[in-house]
Amino acid sequence: MDYAQFLAMKQEIALLVVFLIVFLYDLFMPERSRRALPAVSAVLMLIVTAAGFFCDYFGVSAPTEAFAGMYATSPVIATIKNILNIGMVIVLIQSAKWANSEGMVMRRGEFYELILVTLFGMYLMISARHFLVFVIGLECASLPLAAMVAFDKSRYESHEAAIKYILTAVFSSAIFLMGLSFVYGLAGSLYFDNIYMALMGHNTKMLVVALAFVIAGIGFKLSLVPFHLWTADTYQGAPTSVTAYLSVISKGATAFAFLTVLAQAFGLFYSQVWEWMLYALIILTITVGNLFAIRQRNMKRFLAFSSISQAGYIMLGIIAYNALGVAAMMFYILVYIFSNLAAFGVIGAIENATGRVSMDDYNGLYKTNPRLAFTMMLAMFSLAGIPPFAGFFSKFFIFTGALQAASPAMYVLVLIALINTIVSLYYYLLVVKAMFIKDDECVIAPFRSACSERIGMWIAVAGIIFLGLVSPIYDSLIAIAQSSELSSFFLK
Repeated sequence: MDYAQFLAMKQEIALLVVFLIVFLYDLFMPERSRRALPAVSAVLMLIVTAAGFFCDYFGVSAPTEAFAGMYATSPVIATIKNILNIGMVIVLIQSAKWANSEGMVMRRGEFYELILVTLFGMYLMISARHFLVFVIGLECASLPLAAMVAFDKSRYESHEAAIKYILTAVFSSAIFLMGLSFVYGLAGSLYFDNIYMALMGHNTKMLVVALAFVIAGIGFKLSLVPFHLWTADTYQGAPTSVTAYLSVISKGATAFAFLTVLAQAFGLFYSQVWEWMLYALIILTITVGNLFAIRQRNMKRFLAFSSISQAGYIMLGIIAYNALGVAAMMFYILVYIFSNLAAFGVIGAIENATGRVSMDDYNGLYKTNPRLAFTMMLAMFSLAGIPPFAGFFSKFFIFTGALQAASPAMYVLVLIALINTIVSLYYYLLVVKAMFIKDDECVIAPFRSACSERIGMWIAVAGIIFLGLVSPIYDSLIAIAQSSELSSFFLK
């Protein structure tokens, strides 16, 4: 075995180094020093993220394969992992107060170790070019999340959320593996490239069934309708830091992995099979997510259905099946990370201080906590796609990428998505209305959020504003997508 192949896994190795440092720090440092574990974890991930963007050692100049083609990396894949790292840094910062709370002290180290393991699994999913590696990454990302969802042992809702999540993870994995068994029977291989070549000219009913199972299995992880029923209860019951991680990092990684599987293994059947499957899933996901979000009064359930709807918009980048769609998808997830984590930062700060998570509790918030209200307002405006904030440009670019297909069905799909954007504007503004217009006798009293919570919200707000004003970032993503992946490596 050529051990030099491991050098292709620079980002995975860096993440494992972070994991080992966090593990050893938690194991050997005295209790007073262990309170700094959240800061240590965040700083280490910040170093890895900065190295991924700026250092030649982590930079990937050309597509590279390792382990007989089972693992691959390239500029687009490296960029995707760096985008996920940005979200991870914000989550680690925002979780500091909760992790150091009285009920979490004994399990603080386990939380940071588990969250790093899940990110490692997501790395493998994105870089996999063989379904065995993909499944290993999928389970590595899914199983520790069940333990993280159940971290708040004193709350019944947390246990219920964990049970629903683990059962969903098991069933979705079983469905996915059933689809893979059909694919293996048809192609005789689990390599993406081999499947692509073996299925050439074999558009059979069995292939349609196999693809339906594969899409359904990943659809559970991505919370696509009708595979979304676990999402709201899990988001509500899990600790807020875990919910934020689930809604952003886990969803973004799964979307990128979904694109890889469909394009690399089943790209030949884009127009014949999976394009039409995705049409139905996207329309259902955006519409159902929006309609159910209107009815929610719990803020975490509200953002759960919002994230379901956002998953539908992300899928537009997959169905576009071109360089512009991939770049728009990367930009959309980057913007979504900042916007959603800004909202969860406010929710987490209020929950940690008061224990209140209902939308009605936010009535009159501007009068007592204007900075938190302003942060939440920016997050809602960005998620709704109101200019000049970053969310407007992310939706504009994702629609533009989809319309490059120039088919009547795609125009209808984008029109439905635009109509749903108007619906989403209504329920996002309900939160703004509660904070700035409605009054309540039991308004949340003024309080000062923790320093870590403020830093996390400042970073998220800066991202919302910065990405809305600086267009070269999107131009760079297009250049990366066009120069490497789509020409020779990512899409056939």
